[in-house]
Amino acid sequence: MSEVIDRPLLEEEKTATTRLRIVDCDVHPSLRSTDDLNEFLPKRWQQHLREYGSHLRTPYLFTTPYPRSSPLIARRDAWPPTGGVPGSDLAFMQKQHLDPLDVEFGILQVLDLFIFSQQNLEFGAAIQRAINDWQLAFWSHRDPRLKASILVGQDGVDLAIAEIERCAKIGEYIQINVSPRANEPLGRRRYWPIYERAQELDLPLGIHVGGYGGHPPTGGGWPSYYVEEHQSNAHTIAAQLASLVIEGVPERFPRLKIVFIEGGFGWIPSAVWRMDQHFERFRSEVPHLKRKPSEYVRENFWFTTQPIDEPDEARHLRALIEWVGIDRLLFSSDYPHWDFDDPRFAFKTPLTEAERRKIFSTNARAVYKF
Repeated sequence: MSEVIDRPLLEEEKTATTRLRIVDCDVHPSLRSTDDLNEFLPKRWQQHLREYGSHLRTPYLFTTPYPRSSPLIARRDAWPPTGGVPGSDLAFMQKQHLDPLDVEFGILQVLDLFIFSQQNLEFGAAIQRAINDWQLAFWSHRDPRLKASILVGQDGVDLAIAEIERCAKIGEYIQINVSPRANEPLGRRRYWPIYERAQELDLPLGIHVGGYGGHPPTGGGWPSYYVEEHQSNAHTIAAQLASLVIEGVPERFPRLKIVFIEGGFGWIPSAVWRMDQHFERFRSEVPHLKRKPSEYVRENFWFTTQPIDEPDEARHLRALIEWVGIDRLLFSSDYPHWDFDDPRFAFKTPLTEAERRKIFSTNARAVYKF
């Protein structure tokens, strides 16, 4: 059992002045088994899943870029007593996470079956539709605190648009999710129809780390160690931020809200400083950009907090938060994964009550319109 779960809430942590009703922007539900999808999958694709499974854009089938010592990248204490895998038991999630931490809303981020990385785009579309329906039936309809996202594989743009339209008519989803590891950088025009529809529907675009783009996760090739690969999540998000900004996505879609999830935020200042510097020197190459990259970042992008880079000195974290912007940060726990951030202890630097309220609640409420 982890120290986090064994430790009960202290009385002072239960008072109105110190407890916040939290919006957790990164909660991972899991299939108990792929049979959970049968009622949402046509017979053809049920058979396909049983006989062929996933065909992903990776040379390492069934590997994940996380330590082997944490099966399913989960906390040891997150395995439900009723069986099943972490994140697959709603009652246990309520008891372990939603209720004791006073989570007002939790945004579901599904990683099962790597929808975004399926080579067979038709199979990927069938899976994304089934998982989008499963989120409502198994989670949101059983606990209204849990909000579903529209998962789409952006490399089949026409299929993605069809799924977005179908889910938008249902009207219960709060964002559109795509992967940061697609076939091409996310700023490419082939993906713009998705961004255009997201803006029209006023649905934020959520980009959660993970997936397989068919390329090494670092610019130098395949890493040797899991810890090295985990480090590359921040590099991936930084590269996609540059692609979206430099290719002109926020200039073309000024009302599009983009949320990077589970990429941290410690890398943002240097990435944006570099973009601004290069923009000044090479702006003739990108005349479609009317403003400095930092201006687009501060207007169109938000970042969830987990994993928080924690310098030794609290004032350095404080300076980082101030530079990124209190209004740009959305709290996320990454429950039930091994590097979960407990909201009671997540920020090892002083925050005012107003600042805490923004990061833990009101920023997300404004982005997602709760």
